[in-house]
Amino acid sequence: MSLLPEQLADRYRRFRFRHYAPNQHRYEELAERGQTPDVMVVSCCDSRVDPETIFSAVPGELFVVRNVANLVPPFETTGKFHGVSAALEFAALNLRVRHIMVIGHAGCGGIRACLEHDAARQTEAKFISNWMSMLDVARDEVRTRLATRPVGELAGALEREGIKTSLANLRTFPCIQILEGRGRIALYGAHFDIATGALSVLNEGTGAFVEV
Repeated sequence: MSLLPEQLADRYRRFRFRHYAPNQHRYEELAERGQTPDVMVVSCCDSRVDPETIFSAVPGELFVVRNVANLVPPFETTGKFHGVSAALEFAALNLRVRHIMVIGHAGCGGIRACLEHDAARQTEAKFISNWMSMLDVARDEVRTRLATRPVGELAGALEREGIKTSLANLRTFPCIQILEGRGRIALYGAHFDIATGALSVLNEGTGAFVEV
């Protein structure tokens, strides 16, 4: 029995030959000096949306945390495990990133589950429903505002509202409040359309997403 799926082993061998070998010096520098990324990205774990690919990043350029529906939870210290919060704290205080971007995408399964309550109906799903409840308020607002529109349009609207919610939650973290207030860190929201490759960036002044 293989220790790795053969397709992964084959792709690793290609990586060593095509990418690692020509850039070995850079990898050695990263190993010796550590990482100094300027940008943190909060992205969905959807396999079709890869921040490093979208932004043509090389190793060491982006500090990425991925989760279902690219959500940032609000600041709180009562729970036991805070993976996204820990990554955010590390990026802001240890790595001293200057930019944090929340990037959502079209056709997000987590957003659709929130909109249609699919996650809540699946008795074996013990975590998704609770995680997506962060968007309950946004979901209800979207449903009210777009009550007569098709479900695809509601999903697209909720994807964008989810990005706004995550940015608002980011600003509940004291370290982000302080650093943004000092102009030491900037926050961004973006939405990626998988089918067209279009990237739209949030204008927080107007609330609209503008294509790059």
